Amino acid sequence: MSAPIRVAVVTGGHSYDVPHFHELFRRFPDVDACVQGIDDFAASPKDVRQAYDAVLFYIMMMDGPTDEHLPWYAGKPLTALSELGETRQGIVVLHHALLAYPQWPVWNDLVGIGDRRFGYHIGEKLHVQVADSAHPITQGLADWDMIDETYTMTDAGADSRILLSTDHPRRMRHLAWTRQYRQARVFCFESGHDNATWPNPQFRTVLQRGMLWSAGRL
Repeated sequence: MSAPIRVAVVTGGHSYDVPHFHELFRRFPDVDACVQGIDDFAASPKDVRQAYDAVLFYIMMMDGPTDEHLPWYAGKPLTALSELGETRQGIVVLHHALLAYPQWPVWNDLVGIGDRRFGYHIGEKLHVQVADSAHPITQGLADWDMIDETYTMTDAGADSRILLSTDHPRRMRHLAWTRQYRQARVFCFESGHDNATWPNPQFRTVLQRGMLWSAGRL
């Protein structure tokens, strides 16, 4: 049996339900999640950052990133994030991380959306549709219903492979997609606001498979 993949789960810029968020990642026996703030990630040496099999972002900084005029403990986030994709280390962009750094073209390229202006609606009930049943992340899954925050935003472009979608009137149509960023596999998942969503078994399956796929294990 393969050893669990090591995933840096990077947070910052948005509050979240800490106990249930940590519980979510403890549910994945094939994932060794190291939850850390963006300062911790950016202050780590490059060889430490790139030693993870994948990096999952759950961040929502609206400015930057920058290396300038920061306290020593904040590291160099611009440098750290600009190095993403140098290797085949997987990248997962979860929920509000799609909204991070809205004026930074690099993040636009990473997630595959050029215009990331958004609106949001909390506690919406939506019907999730499997758009691509042939992909390893969604293979064998049936459509499902769940409660989540929704975003109104431009959808991912033609250079992304769409896995999940919805017809909900108050959200973007595409919910999950994969793409290539430099050398890295990228999995973007719009869902995942809070503990109304996290216990959902289909949500967990997609998130778990997304991490494994990005790391080249699926």
